[in-house]
Amino acid sequence: MRWQWASVVAVVTVAALAGIWRVTASRGGCQDASGRPARLDFVLKDMDGRDVSLASFKGRPVLLNFWATWCGPCKEEIPALIELADKYRSRDLVVLGISVDDKPDELKKFAGELKMNYPVLVGLGKDEMLEAYEADAAVPISWFVTPCGTIAGKHPGMASKAYFEQQLQTLF
Repeated sequence: MRWQWASVVAVVTVAALAGIWRVTASRGGCQDASGRPARLDFVLKDMDGRDVSLASFKGRPVLLNFWATWCGPCKEEIPALIELADKYRSRDLVVLGISVDDKPDELKKFAGELKMNYPVLVGLGKDEMLEAYEADAAVPISWFVTPCGTIAGKHPGMASKAYFEQQLQTLF
């Protein structure tokens, strides 16, 4: 009788641990619904002319926000992105602002005025990347990339801080 009871407890324990592992792995974001990998093979310049490889952020949750200095809705999103970059820095969130058509000197001035606390990258001339992330037609558009490098979601148009936070929770 003890042997049977011990066997039942062992089976239930193994099943429970397997279930916990499966839930934990899915929350880790290693596979989105479509299984589509994000295009991380792009290298852009930051405002100071340094190369930044998107692939270097693999292993961390990433929010890619494509925008332009002339875009009103883009400007409205920036304060929320600043707050989120601060709030989730300890959880390794990477917020990247990718300007679609501004020059580095324009970006430096703009980023300084708005006190942008996250990397601002130059997308000008990076047509293949802008097309891959559907930022060649309209901005803002935001993409959510899991630590494993898959697309968790995208949002064309302006989004609220609450929306961004809701989407970010799927990345952690």
